[in-house]
Amino acid sequence: MRSLRDGRRHDRSVHRHYRGATRGLALDLGSSRTRAWVPGQGIVADTASGDGGEYGHVRPVRRGRIVDPESCGRMLARIADRALGGDRDDTVIVLSHPVLAGPGHRTAARDMLRALGPSDVIVLDSARAAAAYAGPRDGGPLLVIDVGAELTEATLLVDGLVRDARLAETGLSDLEPGEAPAVVVRAVLDMVMAMWRQDRHGALLGALRRGPLLAGGGALRPDITNRIAVRLGVPVRLADDPATTVVRGAGLILSSVLRHAAAPALPGRSG
Repeated sequence: MRSLRDGRRHDRSVHRHYRGATRGLALDLGSSRTRAWVPGQGIVADTASGDGGEYGHVRPVRRGRIVDPESCGRMLARIADRALGGDRDDTVIVLSHPVLAGPGHRTAARDMLRALGPSDVIVLDSARAAAAYAGPRDGGPLLVIDVGAELTEATLLVDGLVRDARLAETGLSDLEPGEAPAVVVRAVLDMVMAMWRQDRHGALLGALRRGPLLAGGGALRPDITNRIAVRLGVPVRLADDPATTVVRGAGLILSSVLRHAAAPALPGRSG
């Protein structure tokens, strides 16, 4: 299990000026599936990431890490061509990454996005993206549990910032057909308990009382969500489509960026 206390830095904000941007694309690059969202259109791509999928047999992302940048770049370029066309000078592309993605992953992600030719790029963690779409709006503590194909993450957000985060390299793909999800549920409980031992200000307790937000493909399985709720002893929150919560949240953040880009500049200030 990896944690925030490994010393990894996290981008705190995406608020800045993106003057001239009028279009955009939000991406959720997962180990199993890659999803894309465009303002005004919604989800425009939801495809398998390699292994016989639309973009070949190579799996460019494994356990949340970009392991084949060239193949990954080709896949993203095809999605961008379909969603935005060839001229992308007036576009912003947003891509979500695992909360504990290291500097190498984030740098590779930025480089791949810049190679697509947008006017600007944003990379942000998946927990804040999920919270943007399905979390409460009052800014209080929120525990986001994301159960994906090859990763399970637990992130404590306070006022929209990452206070603590844990990651287990365990996911749905590690389960045999028909196998009970005990290993996934145990990973979630272990991460939450580790957070509990480090929580000196009661933020985790507050988040548990409000109910954790469950995202990812695992949140579509009642045998997982019910077990997590019973073992934690709290109700859980589910978005209307947990598997696309992250890309929809990244899309909402993109839409906010584009609205700010279209707003007139204040007198005496430049973009």
